[in-house]
Amino acid sequence: MTDVTALLAALRRPRLLIRAARFGLADYNRERDLKRLMHLPAAPGPRIAVDRLLRAEAEMETRRKQGVAAYSPARHVEILIALMAEARLLPRPGHEA
Repeated sequence: MTDVTALLAALRRPRLLIRAARFGLADYNRERDLKRLMHLPAAPGPRIAVDRLLRAEAEMETRRKQGVAAYSPARHVEILIALMAEARLLPRPGHEA
């Protein structure tokens, strides 16, 4: 995996989406939220979660830009919250054991 911090820093999203996601970080519950977002019986490890969340977020961003009727801003924010929270759980480059 490439440096997730750099990937997240390179994301260009509307300020309102990012602010909403940052606000929601305080209520993020890994077990509850990841299972619901990913439709899994148990939360995967942070690396797997970040990979899947990056793909899901990219899909949401495409829907947003294309004006697809099925686009959900609330779901987009939920994915961004999970992505930010999971990225914090990854070891920093150069600090891996």
